[in-house]
Order: sequence, then structure tokens, then C-alpha cells
Amino acid sequence: MADRLHAAPRPAHVPILFVGGLHRSGTSAVARLLAGSSRVRGLTGTGAPEDEGQHCQPVVTPASAHGGPGLFAFDPGSHLTEASPLVTSGNARRVLDAWLPFWHLSPGDRLGWAAPDRLVLLEKSPPNLVRTRFLQALFPDARFLVVIRHPGVVTMSTARWQPTLAPTTLLRHWLHAHETLTADAAYVDHLHVLRYERLLADPAGAVDELTAALGVVGPFDMTALEPGHDEHHLEAWRAVARRLAPTDTAGLESRVRRFGYTLHEPYCPPQAPAGTG
Repeated sequence: MADRLHAAPRPAHVPILFVGGLHRSGTSAVARLLAGSSRVRGLTGTGAPEDEGQHCQPVVTPASAHGGPGLFAFDPGSHLTEASPLVTSGNARRVLDAWLPFWHLSPGDRLGWAAPDRLVLLEKSPPNLVRTRFLQALFPDARFLVVIRHPGVVTMSTARWQPTLAPTTLLRHWLHAHETLTADAAYVDHLHVLRYERLLADPAGAVDELTAALGVVGPFDMTALEPGHDEHHLEAWRAVARRLAPTDTAGLESRVRRFGYTLHEPYCPPQAPAGTG
């Protein structure tokens, strides 16, 4: 889009990169990494946790309204598609107008994909994971990056926020959320799924793949990534997994394996990236 921002851009033509993924999946780190490019503009100064757009728009409810971390994807009301009555041109305008001040655009800024002289706008919120079709209906020029991380790591990390939830509940939530994404993916034009482990193991390769798939222009500073961060949570998961009876995980392992992970040793996913461009 070549429009100069003397007037508010039209929702149908705005190049928004929506980043989603379960809480504790690495979405904040990935969003910061991408927004570090001079050609990617993330929301800043919102006053909301992690500057997530879910908290500063008037149309859809945030994850907290659906149970919060470890629960929100279970609520059918959290999953939105193009069939939602909230899909209207007026609501697209309301959401965009709520976010525009926090992208801090200047009149001379030009927006567009895969162009070194254009800006891409980034919005990160965990429930984007189950709202890709809805957001695409509001913003047809949008593209989507979903971050996926080992279910044991996500379970143990989320348990710190939801100590009353059983590990198997958190595992089932991980599966339900990603199975919802898998079903929705056939309806989404531009979707790339990034394994967080892949990013840590091969930052340059993983970023090259997502930029090629989504038309996001770098360069990106990858020095802030923490390659050893997952091991602490995997060790905690090993302790939990040893205590789980086979009946506790019956049926879960085969479902987890469809995403390239396992609940047992070895815990590392395959090196091939997940997702499509």
C-alpha cells in the first residue's frame, strides 16, 4: 500500500502482522525481536501488559475474560472466525483506530509488505492463536505468525500463574488450542508457525524462513534470545511426567506427536520447522 498517512489508513489495506501463541510460548520474545527491525512497528506505550493489543481495543474480549492462561482456548466464545457477528467494517475501523496511536506513525510513513521502504505494523496477543480467521476478516491484508513451544515447557511455565490447574488440564488446553489453529489454518491465506525451539537452535535460519513466508523485512538483532531457557522448565516437566499414571496421559501422547513433540524422552522436537507460509 502506497498511501501516505495524511489520513487514517483503511482497515482492508493495512499490513498487520499478528503474532499469537499460548501464554509462555515465547510470543513476547518473538514480537520484540521482529519489532526491533526499523521496518516493523510494534505497539508501544499502551500501558497494557506486554503492550498487547487485546487489552486496548473495544471490540473483542481479552483472554482473561475466557479463563486466562491455560484455559482461554477451552471457552467457545474465545474462538472467533469470519462468521462472527463482530465482523463488520465499523468494528474493523474501531479496532484500528484504537491501535493507531500506539504505532506512533508519522505522515511520511508508508506501509507495505516485503519492501525496504515500507513499514509493517505488528500486534501481539496470545488469543490471536484462535482468532486468525476473524482477524483476517477484519483486516484482509493481515498475515499471521503463531509461536508454538513444547507442551511440557508451556505447562510448567503456565502452572506458576495457574497453580490450581492440574498439569493434564494445561496439556489438554495446549492441544485444544493448537488443534483449533490446525482446523482454522485452511482458511487463512498467510500463516507461518514457528517452533520456539527452532528459533533458539538456529535463529538465523528460523528468521529467514518466517521473513520469506510473511514478507517481513529485517535486519533483526537476535542477541537477546536465551538458548538455554527451556531446560529449567523441561527438568520440572520430567519430575511431573514421572508422577503421571498412564491413564493420566492416555490419548494425549499421540495427539502431541502430531505437532512434532513428545511428552517423553527425548523432549526435543524435530529440526524441521512447523507451519506453512
